[in-house]
Amino acid sequence: MGFFSRIKKIWTKEEQAAAAETTAAAATAAASGAAAHAGPIPPVSPASPLSPVPPVQPVTQSGPDGAAPPDALAAELGLALRQAEPRLSVWLAIILSGVDAVSPLLWERLRFLLASLEVPEAEAGAFIDAFAKWLAMMEYTEVEEFRGELQYRLALALDLEDEEDERSRLLLKLSQGLAKTKELVAKRLDHLLASHGAIDAAFWEELEEILLTADIGHAPAAKLLERLKTRARKEGVVDPARFKDFLAAELTDILAPKKAIKAVNPPEVVLVVGVNGVGKTTTIAKLAHRARMGGKKVLIAAGDTFRAAAIEQLAIWAERAGCGFYAKGANADPAAVAYEALALALAEHYDILFVDTAGRLHTKTNLMEELKKIERVLAKKHPGAPHRTILVLDATTGQNALSQTKIFNQAVGLDEIVMTKLDGTAKGGVIVGIALEYGVPITFVGLGEKMEDLRPFNGADFARALVN
Repeated sequence: MGFFSRIKKIWTKEEQAAAAETTAAAATAAASGAAAHAGPIPPVSPASPLSPVPPVQPVTQSGPDGAAPPDALAAELGLALRQAEPRLSVWLAIILSGVDAVSPLLWERLRFLLASLEVPEAEAGAFIDAFAKWLAMMEYTEVEEFRGELQYRLALALDLEDEEDERSRLLLKLSQGLAKTKELVAKRLDHLLASHGAIDAAFWEELEEILLTADIGHAPAAKLLERLKTRARKEGVVDPARFKDFLAAELTDILAPKKAIKAVNPPEVVLVVGVNGVGKTTTIAKLAHRARMGGKKVLIAAGDTFRAAAIEQLAIWAERAGCGFYAKGANADPAAVAYEALALALAEHYDILFVDTAGRLHTKTNLMEELKKIERVLAKKHPGAPHRTILVLDATTGQNALSQTKIFNQAVGLDEIVMTKLDGTAKGGVIVGIALEYGVPITFVGLGEKMEDLRPFNGADFARALVN
């Protein structure tokens, strides 16, 4: 369930046709809960649930920035929305038409869209309040600066992230993120296919060299080759022209998500581990942001108490994500931070707790012992915790990411991996290597610095983006 408690179904073509004659009247009625917000958006506390915005007064004259009166605006926008293709990006384009910057008109249009989707007025106001506060914090004023973030938030809040249009947007970003890896691999792969008349021993030998250049790793590359050979024999494939589709299908199978039990007794406790410099702090913030937009009350605990400025950085990110934050101070015992944060999460009925951890070099044994201690105290306070342990890896490190996975997995047992900086590396093949060697699922990939740039990992999309 998303940020909103209920949502009208996406309009079908049949509904569009049936509603054409009554759209103007229906939209006018809907607009009564979506009148223009004449004043500044009141701030909300990031450490507490969002409160409803105060009711706004109806506008009887021209709207802000010379907009049409509300009744005429409602009729025009309502008709345009109902006749449009039912996609979030299309709806957003209609709502933002003629809106170039933050203004009362922007809030009026957003309220209208949410009212048209039958989002309760209080929840719509809370969503807009949170977004307005984030805009002020980031000092964004132009629509083009925050349009992507707005669409991302709406997709999460409305449970539309799997909608076709949003999936297409993700596939495009993933393809762009893999550009360097594709540039390295694609040319050699195309040359391989063009220079061989059949899939033979020489073909497999040259393919192995290509896989190694993508940092899949020696052992994983050997496993992949064996799987490909077995598949080729079973399906009788000998034509190189079919190999790309063949390879994509195998990669999709390797990267397919594994079934896991999702139900937990709240709060869900998520332990986040990883070495310094991989983007762990920003990843926690982005994961927390996703959970917040999914309607959850989120607390972040600053368990990385040794790195300079780590607590301050995480506090800033927690505020940006609109989450609660708990810290004890520099050099405090990380296990004590985790324990006390969990006590707070239980007492104040948080839905999910993210626990940051230290990230000194993964070769330091004391770091692993410290992580085991955190696990023990969490389990003592809340049986079953941590419910998920996530390793954050930097894709640009290539083979080093494989060794980090091995050591952290041996120490604390990994449930998921988040791969960051995929947009800046030619070593994206390490994702395949990790899946083959350790079987730990990749759940998210980082494709940039913005909140919207942490996206769910889809093995089929990754295979398509890499091979095609």
